Amino acid sequence: QVQLVESGGGLVQAGGSLRLSCAASESIFRISSMGWYRQAPGNQRELVATITRYGNTNYADSVKGRFTISRDSAENMVYLQMNSLKPEDTAVYYCNRVPYSPYWGQGTQVTVSS
Repeated sequence: QVQLVESGGGLVQAGGSLRLSCAASESIFRISSMGWYRQAPGNQRELVATITRYGNTNYADSVKGRFTISRDSAENMVYLQMNSLKPEDTAVYYCNRVPYSPYWGQGTQVTVSS
């Protein structure tokens, strides 16, 4: 059974930081590149950060230099450190494999106030 559980979101002022966590079931974590996606109201879900099984990372231009994705293979965890947050980062954030599977968690809301 695939499980993805995101946490760590909240309300933060512009310029602040948050660290998101994702607990993934081993079945999806071990064999996959993992990513963080986000969806703002009225927008499509977008991929913002990817990390391969080997630790290689890639970022959307909009978050490059501000966000850092990491993974803990021993704990099947994926993290997203978000610094210098902007109001346009406001969205529900999800983790999933890359390319995404049909199994989505509940997401975690990030709200950045100006």
